[in-house]
Parts: sequence; structure tokens; C-alpha cells
Amino acid sequence: MKALIAKRVDSGTADVTEIRELARAAGYEVVGELTQSRKADPGLQFGEGKADELAECAHREDAAVVIFDNRLGPYQTYNLGQKLPEGCEVMDRFTLILEIFGQRAQTRKAQLQVELAELRYELPRAEAKTSLAKRDEHPGFMGLGEYDESREQDIKDQISRIRDELKRIEQTEEKRRERRHEAGFDLVALAGYTNAGKSTLMRQMAADLDVDENEDLHPDLDATAESEDRLFTTLGTTTRRMDLDTRDVLLTDTVGFISDLPHWLVESFKSTLDSVYRADLVLLVVDVSEPIEEIREKLVTSHDTLYERNEAPIVTVLNKIDSVDDEELAEKREALSALAPNPVAVSGQEALNVDQLRERIVDELPDWERERLVLPMTDDTMSVVSWIHDNANVEEVNYGDDDVLVDFEARPAVVEKARSRAADLSTPLQ
Repeated sequence: MKALIAKRVDSGTADVTEIRELARAAGYEVVGELTQSRKADPGLQFGEGKADELAECAHREDAAVVIFDNRLGPYQTYNLGQKLPEGCEVMDRFTLILEIFGQRAQTRKAQLQVELAELRYELPRAEAKTSLAKRDEHPGFMGLGEYDESREQDIKDQISRIRDELKRIEQTEEKRRERRHEAGFDLVALAGYTNAGKSTLMRQMAADLDVDENEDLHPDLDATAESEDRLFTTLGTTTRRMDLDTRDVLLTDTVGFISDLPHWLVESFKSTLDSVYRADLVLLVVDVSEPIEEIREKLVTSHDTLYERNEAPIVTVLNKIDSVDDEELAEKREALSALAPNPVAVSGQEALNVDQLRERIVDELPDWERERLVLPMTDDTMSVVSWIHDNANVEEVNYGDDDVLVDFEARPAVVEKARSRAADLSTPLQ
């Protein structure tokens, strides 16, 4: 479908790069772009003359949709639709993002989050229809549609139902994370803006599964995140075992951040970010080929998001170093030193410095505890020894006549579980 891109800014020059990529991600063919620098017109967003120009361009290019990078109110959407050719739809940035989310949602959780975001977007519009209809006693006021007082309550009921179901899913996922911790896995999350190269980097660091393998092969692993040059390839989360010799690590790729999202939209997808908030380590991936001010702004926003609920250390990863020369990389390192004091510079696409990133991950993960357990020789002793072997790094095992000495190191949760299992062993054999 053909689309026109439109954007208004209060002053300066409008940048339509991101909205163009969003339109492309949704499957639209961008056939034209119109921008304007002026204060917003309350009725049209654009000024009257520019809105007429937009309508002429839509007719000339046979556009099926006009996509504004601005947030449009109900009246602006209606008024613009009256000017555009018949059949030409008007949508704003947030409607477009919801459309993309809907296309990408494959899991039940992702579908629920999309539905929640759509309902939260619709709710104020339903409330506006209700208040206007009551005030003016005119069901079709301003072309906003027929007045239905029950619709507002219906939306609120659906939002409540979805939140309850998402909470149940979150509880299940939290139990899964606890089981993974108890099994000796460290949890590392990839975070950052969409198109920073997180999925490509994940494929380099988690090389133990092929693209076509799926979660049936291992209870802790999801299918590999695809690596594509488009926004929102990853909407849900993808977890895979990392390729590390010294630690058992699960790496999770999450939905990418995107600039200028309203609070209600971020809130709708907050459960997806739980994989980041509950991780032992966060890798904050940025595209080092972007302009320095854009990188700085994204780092600040990402830190605000992550530090709100996250207590794990954050390592900044400057990705796509194959797209910049050494001088530019050095300049950006220096300029970003306050926000990213010790970043790791890599190229996920070319597999440059990926081993250095693995080493940094091991260095930053929480220290393991050393433990020495003396286990009485019982019918269940060998199963405990076997469990410790599976979930810890065992240094030494000494078998005596009446007991077994196990010297190992592991995550604190695993050490605690080993102590508990040791305490539960039955009376020694006679």
C-alpha cells in the first residue's frame, strides 16, 4: 500500500527518518513526504494551506494512507480525513506502532499486550464521545461516530481482564526465572533501541542452536531471534543459552525501545521488560554509527527506563563498529564517557570483539560462592551429588565409608538449594 509521510515541528527541520522506517516496517511503500515548521493547528495539525497540499499530493500519488509522525487528536483526524481523497486513511505515529505490534505479536502474551495498548489508546476517545454526546445531545458530533455510553465501560472491563491475565503470565514467567536460577543459570538481558542490532548480536553469542531449532529441544531455550534490517523484529522475548565455557548463562533478547512513546504505550508492554528488570546483567546495545547527540539522548532515556526498577549492573555495548572508522569510534567513546564509562565496542554483523564481550559478561556477573558439604551416605546421596555436578562447578569429590565430601562453587541460590538437599538426606545406611 502506498503511504505519504507527514510531520510538523514547532521550529527547525523535521526529521522523518524514523517514521519512514516505521512505515516500511508496517509494509507500506512511502511515495512522498511533507513537513512543516510552525505551531500546531488545533484543527488540522498542519496549517490550512499545507493540509490542502497534503490532500493534493495524496490524490496525485494515489496514496492509501497518510501517516503523521505527530500525535493526532480525534478532531484533527476527522478534519484531515474530510480533506483527503475518498478511501485515503489518516493515522498517527502511535496508530502505526500499534499496527506493527499487531503484525509482530505471535505469543499469547504479546497479543494481550497489543490488545491492551489498543484499548488504552481507544479509551480517551470513547470518553470524549461520551462527554460530547452528553453535553451536546448530538450522537454524531464532529463525525466521531455514534454515541454508545456502554462502550466506555466495556473498554475498561476488557482492560481489567487483560491485566489480570497478564499478571498470571508474569507469575508463571517469574517461577520459570526462579527455576533457571536454581538450576545454576545466570540471566543476561539485551536491551536498547530497536534496530541497534540486538538480535544479530544474540545470534553471534548464542551459537549452540541453529535458526530452525525451537524450544522443544530444551526447556530453557526459545527459537533464535531473526536478524532483519527493520524495526520491531523482536516484539516478545527470545531466550537462548550462551556460548560460554565458565558459566551457564541464558541470554534474552527483548522488544526494542523507541523514542517518543507515550506513557500508556510503554505501560502496556512493561511485562515484556520484566526480563530486563529481573536479569543478573543488562547489555545496553546502541548503534555507534548514529549521530553522537542521538546516541546520547537514547542512552539517557534507556538509563531512565532501566534504573527505574533494575538493580543489575549495566554494560553499554557500542555495536556496528564496522560502520565507523577508528577515529570516529574514539571520538564517540570520549564524548559518551560520562554515560558509558567503560563500554565494549563490537560488531554483531562481522563478529568483531564478540569474545571480548563474553569475557566482560563473565567479569560483571555476580560472584559465585564456594561451598564444602559433607553428605551422609544414604540411598539418596548419589542423586544429590549428581545434582550438584549438574548445577555447579565441582572442584573435588571424596568418597569415604560413611560420607561424601563435595567441594564446589555455584550461584548463591544453588548453594542454598544444595545445603537444603543435604539437610534432607535420610538417616545414614547401617
